[in-house]
Amino acid sequence: MMADTLSLKGIGDEQLDAARDARAGRAAHTVFGGRERTLRQTVLALTAGSRLDDHQSPGEATLVVLRGRIQLGTATGATEGAEGDYLVVPDEIHNLVAVEDSVVLLTVVARS
Repeated sequence: MMADTLSLKGIGDEQLDAARDARAGRAAHTVFGGRERTLRQTVLALTAGSRLDDHQSPGEATLVVLRGRIQLGTATGATEGAEGDYLVVPDEIHNLVAVEDSVVLLTVVARS
């Protein structure tokens, strides 16, 4: 069986274009998994200043910043990530803010 190959850069470009056209300033495309799987990976694009408001993670999660700069915040502080950075999403209520136009790869292993 051949492995599927996707261009995260290409998908990120498409999603950032879509985010620029979206009222909320964000767009997402699931590249692997979905609600029927335990593992889900999503390319998420946010325009500068756009955010995902406070929410609880649906499971263990990580972010890889593919482009731009983001802040991952909790009630106790925020961590900034730039292109190439890998962040572990805290298992508590958190938010995500794009400091500049940004694309991230969100990986979630859903709780059973």
